Amino acid sequence: MIFVIDVGNTNITMGVFDKDEIIAKFRLTTQINRTSDEYGLILTDLLNIKKVSIAAIDTAIISSVVPRVMYSLTSAIKKYLGVTPLNVEVGIKTGIKIPIPNPKEVGADRVADAVGAYELYGGPVLVADFGTANKYDLITEDGSLIAAVTCPGLKMSANAMWSGTAKLPEIEIAMPDTILAKDTVTSMQAGLIFGCIGQTEYIIKKMLKEAGLEKCKVVATGGFGRIIASNTDVIDIYDPDLLLKGLKIIAEKNKKVK
Repeated sequence: MIFVIDVGNTNITMGVFDKDEIIAKFRLTTQINRTSDEYGLILTDLLNIKKVSIAAIDTAIISSVVPRVMYSLTSAIKKYLGVTPLNVEVGIKTGIKIPIPNPKEVGADRVADAVGAYELYGGPVLVADFGTANKYDLITEDGSLIAAVTCPGLKMSANAMWSGTAKLPEIEIAMPDTILAKDTVTSMQAGLIFGCIGQTEYIIKKMLKEAGLEKCKVVATGGFGRIIASNTDVIDIYDPDLLLKGLKIIAEKNKKVK
């Protein structure tokens, strides 16, 4: 079995694959100050609760955009799961080409998303990942990640609104019934959600136009991806587990290399 971990700025998302099936998923808040023993205790408890045999896990892989978490998390996986995790970084076999001056600038999560989208849905493909940040990545027919756009995500935008103003309240991020809002909460929800939909439609159309692509699959993922994908026609597929699937594919490619 393959244990996959994505360390994001807000959450650590984990999954266990038995062949092609995700048999368990869990999510933790990302905290810098956890020790390896704390991570080990959390991981083993979660796996036991989900009835996943730790002994059956023979491979682990991590993508991370939070370097300060890596030492404790990696040590925990070695000590408590008995495997040395792969780290998605420059030099690992992914099947994706990154033809830019400094490939190290591309986050490991974006690479995993690109691998998942390209391997599962073919190219050209555009990935729209709606998480802490909204990320739009364009992968060509030959598997080259040629362009990336990054914007504040819904939660980041919402936090900026209510922390940067005196009277705007903290609200639930949810789709309102109408954009014709008549109260403060609904007006904020309308601005956030419909603003993000507008951003998504413009950026995707602009990227495809400048790349000269008339036909291109668009795959959405991320925590808020379902809300956006279900309210626009520029997104073809919503895959909430795209990143985890991408990590699993990368792990398999590197097992074959070994």
